[in-house]
Amino acid sequence: MQSRLSVGAAAVMAALVVTVTAAAQETKAYPDWEGMWNRGSPVGSWDPTKPPGRGQQAPLTAEYQAVLEANAAKQKTGMDYDPKATCGPVGMPRVMAMYEPMEIVIKPRVTYMIIESMSPIRRIYTDGRDWPQEAEPSYTGYSIGKWIDSTGSGGYDRLEIETRFIKGKRLYDGSGLPLADDESTIVKERLSLDKTDSNKLWNEITTQDNALTQPWTVKRFYRREHNPMYGEYNCTEDNRWIVIGGWSYLMDPQGYLMPVGKNEPAPDPQYFTKYFPTKK
Repeated sequence: MQSRLSVGAAAVMAALVVTVTAAAQETKAYPDWEGMWNRGSPVGSWDPTKPPGRGQQAPLTAEYQAVLEANAAKQKTGMDYDPKATCGPVGMPRVMAMYEPMEIVIKPRVTYMIIESMSPIRRIYTDGRDWPQEAEPSYTGYSIGKWIDSTGSGGYDRLEIETRFIKGKRLYDGSGLPLADDESTIVKERLSLDKTDSNKLWNEITTQDNALTQPWTVKRFYRREHNPMYGEYNCTEDNRWIVIGGWSYLMDPQGYLMPVGKNEPAPDPQYFTKYFPTKK
């Protein structure tokens, strides 16, 4: 009886050793990306190598080039055109410009990108699944990824991601570069560490969109934070920007509205009397 118990215990121990060893090998296969990453490339323009706005030379269709021009005109007058100005979600791909830090968490079946700006969580599924027939569109979209061992070293060094089902009015950056409103955007990313600096994570981002005449590829990078201080960024908590009738106003501490653009009109009373009728 004791012999049988000993054999059974030995078998259990052997199985545990195999399981632990396999888990350790699986962990070793993934790159050392976990932890906090800060913005590296500037956020003023989507392609950090070119000036914002028209200087981006984005391959826009004539229709959406006109939208860019209209947004540029609104920017000069103080009219609203950017969802981020009033703490709206920026969506993909703009969220990867990294206004605030991002934490990466790697698991065998899914990689998480926890982004502090607006607090979205990206889930990149790496379990080999196919695209769903239907998915509820979201600002960060639905992402499927694939780990690549590009050098044959036995360890992954690149993550390729495709994101679909992205919703909402979106821009590439604060200069007003638009994406189409039809929710057909596809974003492809290739993330890998810099070959000479392990604290630098590159993201090659290609956007396919009906506002473009051809796919548009830019490269941005992030910086590793060795002493992370995880904070909380609640944009709406201290937000004093208000949009009324397409115009942006700033609310002062006493609750009064201040125009932010030159020759900007006072808010039209109709927006107030609609809900609070004037007594006759």
